[in-house]
Amino acid sequence: MDASNIPADEHYTFPPLPLLGWEATKDTLHLYLQVVGKIRLMQMPRRNHWWNITLYVTSRGLGTGPIPYKFYTFEIDFDFIDHQLLIHTSTGASEVIMLQDGLTVSEFYTSVMKALEVLGIHVEILAKPYDNKSTIPFAEDHTHASYDAEWVNRYWRVLVTVDQVLKEFSGRYYGKTCPVHLYWHHLDLTVTRFSGKSLPVPKDASVVEKDAYSHEVISFGFWPGDDQVRFPAFYSYTFPSPQGLDLEPLHPKIAHWVDSNGSPMAILNYEELRELEHPRQALLDFLESAYQAGARLAGWPEEELKVLPLDEL
Repeated sequence: MDASNIPADEHYTFPPLPLLGWEATKDTLHLYLQVVGKIRLMQMPRRNHWWNITLYVTSRGLGTGPIPYKFYTFEIDFDFIDHQLLIHTSTGASEVIMLQDGLTVSEFYTSVMKALEVLGIHVEILAKPYDNKSTIPFAEDHTHASYDAEWVNRYWRVLVTVDQVLKEFSGRYYGKTCPVHLYWHHLDLTVTRFSGKSLPVPKDASVVEKDAYSHEVISFGFWPGDDQVRFPAFYSYTFPSPQGLDLEPLHPKIAHWVDSNGSPMAILNYEELRELEHPRQALLDFLESAYQAGARLAGWPEEELKVLPLDEL
């Protein structure tokens, strides 16, 4: 598309994304992302709160960023414009796999592992879905093969917009904040703020929970919908959840609190947001109102952690 033909209207950057329109493609893409995410999981040095396993929004799709291997690095990028998977190394070598309708998860997994072998990269992963409604090992999954390029591109366009909004919101906070990144296990693009206070970790907690919730957090994110939530949505939760959180006001007015495993979660329906006159500002208002609700009730030092605009310094 010629740059002069790209519409400036906000609603171009918030296109419709009804789950029913592309659910089969979403399920297949989710499994593709898990294959690549598990490769990054195996090779990246450990970082706090599992920040070493995530994927990042790029100007063409989603990518791993540089992954260390022996004396060089490699990275794996999904290109959702030309619809291909690219594997590049810092030595100059590369491999390309085309993404197209009918490409089964089995074929995708086999192609990725063969491409890595061609590049001299030997990685072993636990080759089955993690916390996914599919339990079929990747090499045996001939069921998931839907790839509608138009819907994948539309989903990525939403991620590009949300990524930028979350980064703007993240920059307003002096405290510890994670990168804006996509967790491939649940397919949510997220950013998390930390108060700095550590928490006792239950002995019976999983290894994932022990590291993810070792400190007080207020987390924010977007996911395209799933079996429980049948629409794309933005969310926020405070952990641990303070008493009365679900009584706090949220903005815009279409946002509301729901029960999530016994704790309040703020929800903003994406399809309702995109119908507002200024959806980007409304999203920022939602993030800010959810943060203030949790931070105030949990006793976070809000003023100390607030970044002021340069002209107010």
